[in-house]
Amino acid sequence: MSHIIDEVGNTPLIKIPYTKNNNVQIFAKCEWFNPSGSVKDRAAANMIKKGIEAGETDGKILIDATSGNTGIAYALYGASLGIPVELALPENASEERKLILNNYGVKLHLTNPLEGTDGAQRFVDELVADNQSKYFFPNQYANDNNWKAHVESTGPEIWAQSNQSVTHFVAGLGTTGTFMGTSRFLQPKGVHCVSVEPNTPMHGLEGWKHMETAIVPEIYDRSVANDTLVADTARSYELAKAASKYCGLMLSPSAAANLDAAMQLADGLKEGVIVTVFADNAMKYLTDAFWSDDAYTIENPFQ
Repeated sequence: MSHIIDEVGNTPLIKIPYTKNNNVQIFAKCEWFNPSGSVKDRAAANMIKKGIEAGETDGKILIDATSGNTGIAYALYGASLGIPVELALPENASEERKLILNNYGVKLHLTNPLEGTDGAQRFVDELVADNQSKYFFPNQYANDNNWKAHVESTGPEIWAQSNQSVTHFVAGLGTTGTFMGTSRFLQPKGVHCVSVEPNTPMHGLEGWKHMETAIVPEIYDRSVANDTLVADTARSYELAKAASKYCGLMLSPSAAANLDAAMQLADGLKEGVIVTVFADNAMKYLTDAFWSDDAYTIENPFQ
């Protein structure tokens, strides 16, 4: 009998009905099939497991900065393993995320929304510095077990599920673990890896970083990316709504941003198989105003 922390991964790879370029196929990993509902299960589970193995969790409170998804994964696994959890996240994180975390029993430290996850990181750094014996601090932005989770799982899954046909991998940058680890597995197999960033510092893609103006994660190595694309928040909102209407996919804004980047890439290729990551679905964002705003309603962008 396995523990829920052992049920992470093996998420489905689905084809996107994109027909503007019939010589290019787009696929996406649906990461909401993970136990806590996002791609962050992979990194959180790996960091917790390694912490337990090293005896770093004994009698400690797990604490970290998060935009929400890693925190929810920490909260689920912490509750199931008897590890208390405290988290710092921006005050403007979706109400659904905060409600979920509260119901897992997490102590929340809500930080300045204008500072994004950078502000949450600074808060935790200061708190841990003053209370080192109290906390187990995985530090997802600096922990190699973050990106290694994707070397061990996400990359091999994409390679196998695509029947080794993937030619391009596309993913956004937050902690950067998903992109860094998956790319390090796929690049030696000849896969072209493209990172995606918001096009402005003040964006609406929770958890993503505009690298020129943000605190750059220690695990990030810019040289890994073969290319970089940019994502526009308004366009991501449009694609999130369009994906639900025309594809039956309820996507989060960040998943839609990855889809936007994959479509941008597809339009410039003669042929290829593109794989991206849908970090989570829309269920934690349905109170966001864009869902009911007709300004973000567009005609079918996939045909």
